[in-house]
Amino acid sequence: MAEPALPASTSRHTAVAAAPLRQAGGILHSWDLSTGVDGPGTRFVAFLDGCPLRCLYCHNPDTWHMRDGRRTPADEVVGEAAKYVEFIHAAGGGATISGGEPLLQPGFAGELLHRFRHELGLHTALDTSGFLGARASDELLADTDLVLLDIKSWDRALYRHLTRQDPAPTLDFARRLADLGKEVWVRFVLVPGLTDAVGNVEGVAAFAASLGNVTRVDVLPFHKLGTAKWRALGQEFTLADTPVPTHEQTAAARAVFATHGLHVV
Repeated sequence: MAEPALPASTSRHTAVAAAPLRQAGGILHSWDLSTGVDGPGTRFVAFLDGCPLRCLYCHNPDTWHMRDGRRTPADEVVGEAAKYVEFIHAAGGGATISGGEPLLQPGFAGELLHRFRHELGLHTALDTSGFLGARASDELLADTDLVLLDIKSWDRALYRHLTRQDPAPTLDFARRLADLGKEVWVRFVLVPGLTDAVGNVEGVAAFAASLGNVTRVDVLPFHKLGTAKWRALGQEFTLADTPVPTHEQTAAARAVFATHGLHVV
């Protein structure tokens, strides 16, 4: 399947914006401990507020706006993570910066990644849509051991329908990560009637396989766990009547990725 054409103004590798200084504070939504979801092992996960995408299936719409978060010093976040360092190391885990979209606050994200890695000795991961990948400085990526990259659709029109944005920046960021040899886990949400078309799955799979740095693909079945959050925000969850994928549908999508030689979970 042909790659969607990039806008005329977009080169193969979008120029990286001037690297922002690491910022000693930012807007935090929350933090949590998770296992097997946000990277390898047990992770300390910091969720930053703000996101430029409006995904129809978003399960954290409460992270869209920075105004809804809390201005938090990096010292506080690192201090919380430090409490669990021994446990995290024993569980083969690390720390993940997520959101929202963490690259909306690249200075804060970079500060946390740097300190998690160099002060606490933790494996670091960045969970991103890649849409703001041009904001990720080389320094920030040097402090990132793993990128969890959401590729939401291969079909350009569908990507815009799902997110209100264009896929080109994400694909461009993916290529940059490949050139850097940065390990990537691709994430793909399977939504019946939207992202599950064979051609769409095949397109994402072929692209991921072409990069050479994708060590894992997570095919994530669509769910409705965020429905109450949409209602609480006075927003209509337009996928309320969309069925969750069956086991057979999920297995079929995973098989497409596996056919391209990718490790799929």
